[in-house]
Amino acid sequence: MSVQFAPLRVTDPAVFGRVAVLMGGTSAEREVSLDSGRGVLEALRSRGVDAFAVDGIAALIEAIRAGSVDRVFNILHGNKGGGEDGVLQGVLEALGVPYTGSDVLGSALTMDKIRTKQVWMASNLPTPRYKRIAPGEDVHAAARELGLPVIIKPSSEGSSVGISRVLEDAGIDEAVALAARYPGEMLMEQMIIGDELTVAVLVNGSGHTALPSIRIVPKGEWYDYHAKYIADDTQYLCPGLDGAAEDEIRRLAIAAFVAAGCKGWGRVDVMHDRSSGQFYLIEVNTAPGMTSHSLVPKAARQVGIEYDELCWRVLEATVAGGALG
Repeated sequence: MSVQFAPLRVTDPAVFGRVAVLMGGTSAEREVSLDSGRGVLEALRSRGVDAFAVDGIAALIEAIRAGSVDRVFNILHGNKGGGEDGVLQGVLEALGVPYTGSDVLGSALTMDKIRTKQVWMASNLPTPRYKRIAPGEDVHAAARELGLPVIIKPSSEGSSVGISRVLEDAGIDEAVALAARYPGEMLMEQMIIGDELTVAVLVNGSGHTALPSIRIVPKGEWYDYHAKYIADDTQYLCPGLDGAAEDEIRRLAIAAFVAAGCKGWGRVDVMHDRSSGQFYLIEVNTAPGMTSHSLVPKAARQVGIEYDELCWRVLEATVAGGALG
């Protein structure tokens, strides 16, 4: 599947006006967001955009009230003070301020992994079997029903926060205790043994295009927070697949992105079962990381889109005439 992008619609940075690069916040992913935000801010300024940093939603509202914000590049990660759960999007819709990424529906839905899986299943899209773990539920019985090994994680966190791989019954209680530190529901999911891949989706004219997949090969057993943001020995193979398998995973990513009501840009995480060859959708990130270790810039570079142009294309979608999702 070849990748072609429409020419840039906006060539004059003045069209964007004053751009608030929204970063930081109070979610569990604050530090990653700050790192992402610094990169985006530098990239936009390097192309002449009148961009400035804003830390958190409350500070953004103050800046909007002061009349100093024309549009927002949202690089807040997570929920509960992050910018991926629909709250920020609702505020900006009410105030009439254009912003990057998915709207209220896509943001709120994909922040909730359980409801996202329900939408995918209703759309006949493949995702691992799961159990919603209600307070007081017998988690050992749930694990037996799904069949070990399983993944236990908060339903509404990202960046591998609160996630555990459980290989045997003895590890369940500790995994549940970790996930329970975070607000919201808990998810127990069938563990797929195989390769972890991710596919970036980027606005392209009036629609969206899937970038080449990335296969993630951590030095340790799995791609945890350390491997994502700290370690320098994680391998990223792009494209992660070839031939028909690469075409399939990119078609699946677009289908998952659209079914979840997303638009603008994002990243779809997928597992590739080693024994069956089946792909399984894991989650959508509607404000993906943009750090030096992040995956969307790596995939964009593979098709000739450097970091600064990637930021421009994401921002360009906020101007009238961009993708409708």
